[in-house]
Amino acid sequence: MTKETFLNELRSRLSGLPKEDLEDRITFYREMIEERVADGASEEETVAAMEPVERIAEKFMAEIPLTKLVRERVKPGRTLKTWEIILIILGFPVWFPLVIAAAAVSFSLYLVLWALALCVCAVDFSMAAGAFAGLLGLLANLGQMSLPGAGFIAGCIMILAGLSMIMFFVCTWVTKGILRMTGGMLLGLKALFVGKGTRN
Repeated sequence: MTKETFLNELRSRLSGLPKEDLEDRITFYREMIEERVADGASEEETVAAMEPVERIAEKFMAEIPLTKLVRERVKPGRTLKTWEIILIILGFPVWFPLVIAAAAVSFSLYLVLWALALCVCAVDFSMAAGAFAGLLGLLANLGQMSLPGAGFIAGCIMILAGLSMIMFFVCTWVTKGILRMTGGMLLGLKALFVGKGTRN
């Protein structure tokens, strides 16, 4: 892949970014390639040694604030005509509640996911606390208990301790999954405002 092909593909993937950000990033990679070519490497070798365009675009998308993308996207490219403004105002009672409802449903679903993670962590904490309380109770009353009763309680403590360890890993897995999903959703939102963004 040549320098111009690489830069054109990068420009295409980042076409929805604010113009100054887009040009800064294109200039950065153009200068980087030209420096390596000046040091004796060929354009094709230099481009092949770089990260794929998709990965570069994804990193840029992760770095740029969503608010900046929204501002750039909703900024009108031209002055709105009078009839367009009237339609927007007349349609407000329809489109505004729909936007609010969609945002509320999305936020509620997201909160439900975090509530699930919180419940899993609460179960883990309860099992660990139960095992600890059982151990304290066993040690405090060891002299007054029969051997089978002490064995039964010790077994219950070990089961609770084992389950709490398993639930700890489940809690960690669920939390990391939700965080990964959050990052993916933010990238998806940014991709909507950028246009092509990181999508193939």
